[in-house]
Amino acid sequence: MVSSPEDRSGVIKALAEGVGGQIISFDYCFGEFDFVGVFEFPDNTTMASLVMAVGSTGSVTNLRTTVLIPVGDGFAAAQRAKEMTYRPPGQ
Repeated sequence: MVSSPEDRSGVIKALAEGVGGQIISFDYCFGEFDFVGVFEFPDNTTMASLVMAVGSTGSVTNLRTTVLIPVGDGFAAAQRAKEMTYRPPGQ
């Protein structure tokens, strides 16, 4: 990255838009990762496919995804979980 800098944001934008997605934010950062991107895609399968395609090239060695859940959906899930019963192993 230092010896041969290249602005990859156009490539990333084209890739995301090519599968019906969009970049919300794509930034350099300090810490555990060099870049952080926030994207929106039509569904999780589309995002998983994109990650697999990029990861299969070997050009990205530490790629992680996190699905964001809207607060309302999280609340609805908590309401449903309240009514479920789970028996832990060994009990």
